[in-house]
Amino acid sequence: MKKIRIGHLGTYHDHSTGMLDTIKKHPDIFEIVGYVPESEERCNAVRNQDCYRDIPVMTEAELFSSGCDAVEVEGYELDLVRQARKCIDRGIHVHIDKPAGADVEEFAALLREAKTKGLTVQMSYMYRYNPSIKEALRRARAGELGQVYEVDALMNTHHTPEKREWMKPFPGGIMFFLGCHMIDLVYLFKGMPDEVIPLNRCSGMDGVTAVDQGCAMLGYSDGVSIARATSTEVGGYGRRQLVICGSRATYEIEPLENPTRTFYTDVSYSAAYANRRRELEFPDFGRYDKMMLEFAACVRGERVNPFTYEYELNVHKLVMKACGADVDLNSRYGL
Repeated sequence: MKKIRIGHLGTYHDHSTGMLDTIKKHPDIFEIVGYVPESEERCNAVRNQDCYRDIPVMTEAELFSSGCDAVEVEGYELDLVRQARKCIDRGIHVHIDKPAGADVEEFAALLREAKTKGLTVQMSYMYRYNPSIKEALRRARAGELGQVYEVDALMNTHHTPEKREWMKPFPGGIMFFLGCHMIDLVYLFKGMPDEVIPLNRCSGMDGVTAVDQGCAMLGYSDGVSIARATSTEVGGYGRRQLVICGSRATYEIEPLENPTRTFYTDVSYSAAYANRRRELEFPDFGRYDKMMLEFAACVRGERVNPFTYEYELNVHKLVMKACGADVDLNSRYGL
């Protein structure tokens, strides 16, 4: 089977090295043509890192003339859509790291062109591919959870003051940077809400002036779901969690990864004042592997991307609404 010739555009994103390492784990599927650093200074800063060391350095022009089939877009968050648009304009499939920039219309325009050309656009929301989350979704769709009336999604971290201040240009700060993952999960289980109430704040800790406390309440006809992300919680990484509450069962994942631990409580063995949850076991898995293998299958035309252009637009509208932007959740933006 012909390998997918893939390029790597940008290096500033926190996931850049992890994504490149993942591609390198599958040499039977991907052939890496090269990577494009943002500048000569950036090239000198990263070229000796293990993941970049044995890969050709390219200019954008060289990448786009290489005959590549697909590109991973891994630059600065606010530049991702602009960079990805260059690929779509040239008929190249894209995997875009998240979130999809600060301008919903700009992202919608990219999706419109990709849809017209039949190009794959995969967003790097890797938790969609987490086996425990996929099992939760299977159970929800099969009716095993009953009526899912609440999703509580939490992605906390203990960032340095410098990292927290770095988020200042982002609308919604930490909600934009990491909370987008949690918005994606709420949407996965509950769809588009009737209303969104953003409650993002700056803690002021260590003199930081960026928004480092993120919370959004999403109102539905049958309940309220919550997406949260903060940069100040000591030990926050280990408390990242997803709780899906249904009328017949509660499905809990805590922590989300490294390791993923999953607990399930069915109504038949629950008790009002006792912890009767059971742990479910899942095999070890790579953070990005299943996502990139699905990307390969979509690029090859072996399957249709289950996350449609319209789906990705809805997720991003919701992310920006949670960040406090004035977004019409009902608009299709021409899609």
